[in-house]
Amino acid sequence: MQSSSEIHLPDRCRSMSSSTASEIKEAGSDEMALLHGSNMLFSPPEQFRRRVSSGKSSPRIYRQQSFGREIGHAAAETYLITRLSFNLLGYLGVGYQWITRLLALACYAMLLMPGFLQVAYCYFFSSQVKRSIVYGDQPRNRLDLYIPPTNGGMKPVVVFVTGGAWIIGYKAWGSLLGLQLAERDIIVACLDYRNFPQGTISDMVSDAAQGISFVCNNISEFGGDPNRIYLMGQSAGAHISSCALFQQAIKESRGESISWSVSQIKAYFGLSGGYNLFNLVEHFHNRGLYRSIFLSIMEGEESFEKFSPEVRLKDPSVRKAAYLLPHIILFHGSSDDSIPPEASKNFTDSLRAVEVKAELIMYKGKTHTDLFLQDPLRGGKDELFDHIVSVLHADDSDALKNDAVAPPRKRLVPEFLLELAGKVSPF
Repeated sequence: MQSSSEIHLPDRCRSMSSSTASEIKEAGSDEMALLHGSNMLFSPPEQFRRRVSSGKSSPRIYRQQSFGREIGHAAAETYLITRLSFNLLGYLGVGYQWITRLLALACYAMLLMPGFLQVAYCYFFSSQVKRSIVYGDQPRNRLDLYIPPTNGGMKPVVVFVTGGAWIIGYKAWGSLLGLQLAERDIIVACLDYRNFPQGTISDMVSDAAQGISFVCNNISEFGGDPNRIYLMGQSAGAHISSCALFQQAIKESRGESISWSVSQIKAYFGLSGGYNLFNLVEHFHNRGLYRSIFLSIMEGEESFEKFSPEVRLKDPSVRKAAYLLPHIILFHGSSDDSIPPEASKNFTDSLRAVEVKAELIMYKGKTHTDLFLQDPLRGGKDELFDHIVSVLHADDSDALKNDAVAPPRKRLVPEFLLELAGKVSPF
């Protein structure tokens, strides 16, 4: 079986303050309308597949139409992101700290560009990637599906919520993970969700919950096993997805109407996440995500408890829902400056205190981006990836045998560029 970590190159990629928060939501409404309008220009995936399979279009026309859609979609989203960026800078202010971080981010991206380009090519042109499947009625309610190349048998599924400081999250950020896991016969659904200032934390959690519901109820149509669904989030995505998981458990414990069940989630993976907003507000302020912006994203300090899973476990009524939670596995780098490793340690302790099965895996010397970007781009053995796959394939002896003989990960970026990127990283 092929290694999941090997990204196919071109020859293998087939063709083509509450008041402040409300003001910011209003400011983002025109951008939301723009993206909604742009999405209306493109046929939904189901309609598109029916048209292709009908035989009315030649393969050549199909490739041209597909390429035109991708260019149009990319242009619309670039325009949207540019407008949102300027809108966001109006709230952040263009101070010294933000200018230096933006420059560092640009240098960081340029150094890793050799790997990004290879991944981007596969993301746009591989037939294994089903992009922008609609899961809700909001403009950002889209998800990408990464489908394994092999047929036969229902496959495990990972629902992945990307990070991005609640501001720049985007479903394509999970493309490297999605492509690699798909090579190990695992389906991956990367969720998009409203970012600030399009929405605030309650919108993000609502979008994530709706996306999870869509996967739970529809993944069998794509060959996924509805009884083997795993939830994963990275950085801000770990916070958002954990909030969605907790809110669902609370609803179930109260007997409320639900569209998906926590029991469908076999395990939760939290990568470099923060789970207690009270402990993070000053830390983020000192790193440039200023207190006023953070409060706006989180709908004021009065909402901190509601969106802090670690804190919610202290509420007796919430503790009753804890028994519904799945196995929780948290990963963190010991040298993470963006979100302190204590965030995962404290959350693990709180979960164990209410008898939730939880474990923490700490990676010595790893930073916030090492685990999710530099290490996968480096090639070779990847402890985090191998651990996740071992959990996903724990009940499949054949898959475990294939994993044991999988070839080593292919390097996508030269080592000296990775070292330089690590030094200039703004994260």
